[in-house]
Amino acid sequence: MRGKIIRGVGGFYYVHAEDGHVYECRARGIFRKDGIKPLVGDNVEMSVLDPAELDGNVDALLPRRNALVRPAAANVDQALVVFAVSSPSPNLNLLDRFLVAMRQQGIPVIICFNKTDLGTPDMQRQLAADYARCGSAVRFISVAQRQGVEELRQLLTGRTTIVAGPSGVGKSSLTNALQPAVQMEVGEVSRKIGRGRHTTRHTELIVLGQDTYFLDTPGFSSLYLRNIDYEELKNYFYEFAPYEPYCRFQGCMHLSEPDCAVKEALEAGGISRSRYENYRQMAEELRGRRKY
Repeated sequence: MRGKIIRGVGGFYYVHAEDGHVYECRARGIFRKDGIKPLVGDNVEMSVLDPAELDGNVDALLPRRNALVRPAAANVDQALVVFAVSSPSPNLNLLDRFLVAMRQQGIPVIICFNKTDLGTPDMQRQLAADYARCGSAVRFISVAQRQGVEELRQLLTGRTTIVAGPSGVGKSSLTNALQPAVQMEVGEVSRKIGRGRHTTRHTELIVLGQDTYFLDTPGFSSLYLRNIDYEELKNYFYEFAPYEPYCRFQGCMHLSEPDCAVKEALEAGGISRSRYENYRQMAEELRGRRKY
């Protein structure tokens, strides 16, 4: 029988099988021997040891389409990054770093701005303008008022989606709205384990429907670019592409070069200044790293 690993804890793997049940499984010793570790999101071949107790074994891993390191997950179709329009104000530098990191791995991104009920129309218009040409779908929702949640659900149907974003933006509330049967802690501090405000404890695929999985991850406050070369960074800012053929120099990095069409577009309002400044900061970071 085939299934998908939706959770891994303490050497046990919980497999959502094609018969609709979730089995608690051990991985066969051959994986340890070969240095292979099953990941959440892996599609597997499994055998049932005890149908009544829903016990089984993971016998084989099916080929992976991709694999993320942080969080450790496989076969991700797309990413949903959640920020708040307000309360807290969105850290757009962090958002742009996430877009770069996902695009380097070939994973499409949906940008979701929650808490529209707490922001002003001008805030929403500015965010929409900044990300209109970034190459990602942008959605504005209010989980508290149940606005836009059903439309967002349609974008997740039939896919495995990783969701990420800083703490306090409503990721867990969104998960609850998408799947009311999931009882995640929202805003409560667990005295027992003392984990502060990061209420998502582990990487777990949540079953939303047929072939539809949602991978919630702990909140993050920083993101360092790894394995990205200085020269390739510009390729992940899709709004630069229409202007690059008109730059004076081939391979222009759009920083200090003269006759740069990207910078001309920036001054003319064709490129978001916020996005460009975040690009410039990331480029300087990568250039400095290259020197050592």
